[in-house]
Amino acid sequence: MSESVTENVNPASREKSLSLNEQAYLAFRHKLITLRYKPGEYLNTAQVMDDLAMGRTPINQAIHRLATEGLLQIIPRKGVMVAPLSIDDALELIEVRLVNETLCVELASQKVIDSHIQQLRELNQQIARASESRSREEMMLLDREFHQVLADIAGNSRLSDILSVIHAQAQRFWATTLSNVVHMDEVIAEHNEIIDALESGDTQRAADAARAHIFSFKRALLST
Repeated sequence: MSESVTENVNPASREKSLSLNEQAYLAFRHKLITLRYKPGEYLNTAQVMDDLAMGRTPINQAIHRLATEGLLQIIPRKGVMVAPLSIDDALELIEVRLVNETLCVELASQKVIDSHIQQLRELNQQIARASESRSREEMMLLDREFHQVLADIAGNSRLSDILSVIHAQAQRFWATTLSNVVHMDEVIAEHNEIIDALESGDTQRAADAARAHIFSFKRALLST
């Protein structure tokens, strides 16, 4: 498993060079995107501090950052609530993904090299193994890593920042579809099509593959 995936599996144990605020943010986000904290659930700050073994200041900083990313809602006089999931929100998110992820693979197709292709294939093989063992959380984290590698290859830092927020939101919806074995097989095949298109240097094919991947997510979500 790549280093960045290992870090994501246990965000609270990342390198000491990360600030406490960053550690709290990563650990809190991990709980949200894997649905450890349920959509619509009200969170007690003291309980979150205990769950993550972090102090109040970094947790409060993480709350405000995650609220700006749409994963939490700060409700006056009530507290902090995990952002609910709705079909309308999902459909809006899909529209945004179509634009940004298509651009990502188009840029990546112009910059990809053999080592990138190997990295993507290895990640997709790990996703396939996680699917076979029905390890939902590992599948989610590896999928996020796969898309982060695509963003890294694209080489646009602003696009990468946008995609990081989009993917965190999308993965909460995707988690609701992971009981569908057929969909997981589709995801792995779609990843392979993206990789093949990148390897061939065919920008249009890569863009088409990215769009097909997102529409597959939409079908799976609407069928749950």
